[in-house]
Amino acid sequence: MGMNLANASTLVGRTVRGLRALAARLASDRSGNVVMIFALVMPALIMITLGGIDLNRITTVKARVQDALDAAALAAARSSYTDADDLRTVAMVALRANLRGASVEPFSDADLKIELTANQVVVADLKVQVKTLVANIVLPPYGKLMDDTLPVNVHSEVNRSSKDIEVALVLDITGSMAGSRLTSLKDAARQLATIVVQDRQSPYYSRMAVIPYSTGVNLGDMASDARGPAIQSTAITKADWSTGAARSITAISRANKGYVTSSSHGFKDGDFIWIDGVKGMTQINAKPYRVADASTDAFSLQSWNGSYWADVSTSSYKTYSSSGTAYGCKLSDCTIVVTSPNHGLSATDPATGAQSGVRITDVIGMSKINATRDTDYWLISNVTRDTFSIGLVGPTAGTYASGGKVWCGDDRCQWRIYRNVSGAMKVYPISDCVSERAGPHQNDDTRPSVAYVGRFYPNQAGSNKCTASPLLPLTDDRAEINKLIGPVNAPSQGFQAAGYTAAQIGLAWGWYSVSPEFNALWSAYPAAAYDPNKTLKAVILMTDGEFNAPYCSGVLGRDASFGGSDRADCAATNGEPYGQARALCTAIKGKNIILYTVGFQVSANSSAGRFLKDCATTPANFFLPASGADLTESFKAIGRDITRLRISR
Repeated sequence: MGMNLANASTLVGRTVRGLRALAARLASDRSGNVVMIFALVMPALIMITLGGIDLNRITTVKARVQDALDAAALAAARSSYTDADDLRTVAMVALRANLRGASVEPFSDADLKIELTANQVVVADLKVQVKTLVANIVLPPYGKLMDDTLPVNVHSEVNRSSKDIEVALVLDITGSMAGSRLTSLKDAARQLATIVVQDRQSPYYSRMAVIPYSTGVNLGDMASDARGPAIQSTAITKADWSTGAARSITAISRANKGYVTSSSHGFKDGDFIWIDGVKGMTQINAKPYRVADASTDAFSLQSWNGSYWADVSTSSYKTYSSSGTAYGCKLSDCTIVVTSPNHGLSATDPATGAQSGVRITDVIGMSKINATRDTDYWLISNVTRDTFSIGLVGPTAGTYASGGKVWCGDDRCQWRIYRNVSGAMKVYPISDCVSERAGPHQNDDTRPSVAYVGRFYPNQAGSNKCTASPLLPLTDDRAEINKLIGPVNAPSQGFQAAGYTAAQIGLAWGWYSVSPEFNALWSAYPAAAYDPNKTLKAVILMTDGEFNAPYCSGVLGRDASFGGSDRADCAATNGEPYGQARALCTAIKGKNIILYTVGFQVSANSSAGRFLKDCATTPANFFLPASGADLTESFKAIGRDITRLRISR
């Protein structure tokens, strides 16, 4: 038929309405002639009415044929071919696959017209015949009333030179994702990669980065460049507590106040000493004192009572028998003074305001001060540029011989030593995971060489651990992507569920992965410059629950809703996680990066659900899959949307 389908439909509609009116009049007329006319007209009325079914069906089939041609033109555009015959070969494969089972008559390659214009636009035209259901009926005595097929013509154009594609897939692998949820995530992520990352990377590319996150994001070998190198140890050159040679004691009186006899002792009033080895009057042993009333051969003792130095009464002590030694001390409590030139230590933790801690290793001789377990530390005081003291009484520690290293404990160091919300001290080593970037660049993508991202000191023995799965930068290698994700039916391989939900950190690294400012971290496939006309950049954020892991100086802040004793006694530096994430969403969209959000089994009315809806670029970019199958379909829909080039008709 030569007429337009829409016009034909209109004409049929008008005809049907007219015939219906005529039939009504004829049916009410009882004369013989009218009955004869009605009998003759009625079959035509039926045919035309039923023909409307064909027109409606044709319209539906045409929509499917149009979608199939769009997919075929897209496949041809994604190929590297320029010759019309080669383009047709690629297009026909996709076309026949998408029209399998459709109500169209067999068609040949010649029915598809396709070419690549000088403007790099693939133009495709297709003509197919659609079998009718009603119009081919033959009713005597009328004969064949209409053709038994109707032609359908569709047109499609795909701009081959439109855009490269860079996608960051940000995936929640926290503890709540264990079991079937993680299995579903692996399946969905692998299928998404198949859709987004194409086999052909010319004339334009399609690449994906994968950012698994839990309590932080694991950067692997890139960690040091992103967060800055951890401050290492400084050398110890001396560790001592005494001021000189020991002095022998020959007598101690029992009196209020008692006097110590030591010939030519050399002590003066105000000196600090340690007494030990006395026989008989053993109550005086193993304690620090201050010298008072000093003469050439004798002196009295004072002890610190918590408020002031008070005279020591020995009247109730046992009687002195023999022996004893007095040692001069550098400090009032006779603790050890460690010398480490230009150590850079501070007396208090900048984050919590609590007393700073250190770890000491490799000291020879005075080995008791060495850390032998991961939990060992010393609180420090009396800090100068080159020295500090530790809380170990010197006479019990042995004699320093040589060597040693001191390791700082604040949020820049190899080890983090901090006071938790219960007042206990915690000691954790730095990891390859990172936390939030603080300071003026917390909500932008300034390169890390200008502003380092946050460090992360996890409790690897607990639930607050650094995820084992590292960030994978942009790549076009699907095998590498799938290796990171792991096989669907192999729980021990690939993603492992653990930790809490720091989605704000995952979101930030989704952005960084497609930002040209972070290219110094990964050289193989650097992100393109921000130019939406040349490169489509997208970030997909997936989570299964509430954000609950904000940080204070490399460890969980006190306002984290989980983490127990791992939480530091300080407020989160950047505030609560949702506020951080909202600011990042705004900044990301300001760079013309498309944001997709997926809440796996998340309630729409929850904090996470409301955030995800607001964060997505459009409502159509927001998904709330309720099952594993739904998650896969959501990821497929996202993949199709991302890879879809701009199609005009």
